[in-house]
Amino acid sequence: MIIETRSAEQTYQLGRELGSKANKGQVFTLVGDLGVGKTVFTQGLAKGLEIQEPINSPTFTIVQVYDEGRLPFYHFDVYRIGDISEMDEIGYEDYVYGEGVSLIEWANLIEEILPARRTSIIIEKDLEQGFDYRRITIEERKA
Repeated sequence: MIIETRSAEQTYQLGRELGSKANKGQVFTLVGDLGVGKTVFTQGLAKGLEIQEPINSPTFTIVQVYDEGRLPFYHFDVYRIGDISEMDEIGYEDYVYGEGVSLIEWANLIEEILPARRTSIIIEKDLEQGFDYRRITIEERKA
């Protein structure tokens, strides 16, 4: 499915809608260039999970845990990992195969350890369509 948004608010609302429908154990992978709106989308997803605290990208901690919402939310940013073994060190599988909802930014960098069953999201800009235009591709991947 391809969805076009024309504002940060629309991107946020799309994330919120997906978050409101998310189930225990669901994994979202998120790929897009810097500045494309990954954090805005993630903030919406967290709001859909009824998380009230501010959501920031966990760039220096790899994973940020939010557990006061409808379901626990595990927000990964793997942009800065040096070696895939770092994912074991933070308990990656405990989160991803656990009871909460996981969102993994820059998921293409850890493709070999991603679960087969996941919701893949790609956010792209097209400046010819306008500064705030985003093309968001959502693909359900089954095991």
